[in-house]
Amino acid sequence: MAYECILTETDGAVAVITLNRPDALNAFNRQLMDELTDAVKKFEADDAIGCMVLTGSEKAFAAGADIKEMASKDYIDVLSEDFITANWEEVSRTRKPIIAAVGGYALGGGCELALMCDFIIAGDNAKFGQPEISIGAMPGAGGTQRLARFIGKSKAMEMCLTGRMMDAEEAERCGLVSRIVPKGELREEAIRVAKQIAGFSRPIVTLTKESVNRAYETTLSEGVRFERRVFHSIFAFEDQKEGMAAFAEKRKPVFKNR
Repeated sequence: MAYECILTETDGAVAVITLNRPDALNAFNRQLMDELTDAVKKFEADDAIGCMVLTGSEKAFAAGADIKEMASKDYIDVLSEDFITANWEEVSRTRKPIIAAVGGYALGGGCELALMCDFIIAGDNAKFGQPEISIGAMPGAGGTQRLARFIGKSKAMEMCLTGRMMDAEEAERCGLVSRIVPKGELREEAIRVAKQIAGFSRPIVTLTKESVNRAYETTLSEGVRFERRVFHSIFAFEDQKEGMAAFAEKRKPVFKNR
């Protein structure tokens, strides 16, 4: 697939996907989301890639779904094409880590897409919001669900019912983003962190990601049971033996992803 609405590049073991509809503040139309899904699947299947970064421009990560494209749809349209589910959710399904590097506006679907990533590094100019209520709609890509789980019912309810935007500092305080960096350093820092993750044992990174995600899908006792069984399983990995041996020998481990 030739991409027109996104840009892709690799930097060592890191894949960088940049949303690229500058005239529409990276608003999501079907073409962009189809391209994003295709790119994520390709990088997921590429053994040379260990981590992905998803970003936009300094002005906008993404201003949400393309309202002009959505406005004419009726119920049968969205049901028949499985709107959103068909070509948005790949970001949440991929087993490799995806870091959202958010600068500028992340509104509506833009905020929801960032929430699908494994964690968010925000530029100091980032603004998050779910403004769908102001146009006679509601969040439909996880805004009422992931947002409530990440920042709590009260703040999520306020954002969804009023459309209020949250700046980067508030987003960090309430746990929506992992940390804030100067906007001019956002891309570089996200890639640096992605390279660090990609340098670890790939199967152990995958299992760690799966275990953290399990915390949002089950009870504490079942989550701990899952974690314990996965932890036990890593003792069958060559990388576990290498990592612990390297620690004892005071050297850098050489992981083989086995």
